[in-house]
Amino acid sequence: MATEGTHGPANAAEYIVHHLGSANSSGHPQKAIVDFSIINYDTIFWSVLMGVLACGLMWMVARRVNSGVPNRFVGAIEFLVEYVNEQARSIIHGDIRYIAPLALTVFVWIVFMNTLDLVPVDLVPAIVSGLGISHYQRILPTADLNATLAMSIVVLLASLYYGVKIKKAHFFGELVSAPFGSGGNSGIGLIFKPILWVCNFAMQIIEYLSKTVSLGMRLFGNMFAGEMVFMLLALLGALATWWGAGLHFVLGLIWAIFHILIIVLQGFIFMMLTLIYLGQAHDAH
Repeated sequence: MATEGTHGPANAAEYIVHHLGSANSSGHPQKAIVDFSIINYDTIFWSVLMGVLACGLMWMVARRVNSGVPNRFVGAIEFLVEYVNEQARSIIHGDIRYIAPLALTVFVWIVFMNTLDLVPVDLVPAIVSGLGISHYQRILPTADLNATLAMSIVVLLASLYYGVKIKKAHFFGELVSAPFGSGGNSGIGLIFKPILWVCNFAMQIIEYLSKTVSLGMRLFGNMFAGEMVFMLLALLGALATWWGAGLHFVLGLIWAIFHILIIVLQGFIFMMLTLIYLGQAHDAH
């Protein structure tokens, strides 16, 4: 491994820290969990690229659909589309014309982004560093908390939009009447009604915030852990012994095969939770 003088890590700890660094507007790894002054260019680039590829794939399949017998690839995509539609219809009691495509896009996009974790951890950073673009390069967008929380915030905004669209003024009434109720109209109920309103509103805010944070943190945590395992396996492969290289290859292959399940599963979980949260926006308390 390179030394500090050549902008490379000198030991295992520095190797991991180096690979966790993003190419951003500050020129150094982000130190705070939330820092709006920093823009992670690599997260934006790779997430947009995967989004374009995902949309391009769906567009290509849509052009190949005809009345004849589809090939295996088109048939698999048709099965996926139909499956997502069935899930949306079973969860959401309302119009799913825009919700089902949103869920499908979320699933395919996240799977595409997660698949980048199978790329060797040193390959892209070495290429980018050789081109003199950036000393850092982190190609897995879903291992960046900024990206996963941004997606969960979009789901939050969508649930608020459908809540207002479906329930109209009753939606704002639920903010102060659920889950404890709005209180009675006489006696003690009149005295405690303002207190219940405050408690209900606080509980609703906590619920929305907790769902948003947990949705983003779940995807981030699983992909970040997988990324760390690949880095540890890469360090194992750096051992200058025949058994170290062999063990690195075997363990890396086993983890990569197992990680394929995690890649798809995390996209499925995010999609299902998106449908559930949007379904809750359609249901009255």
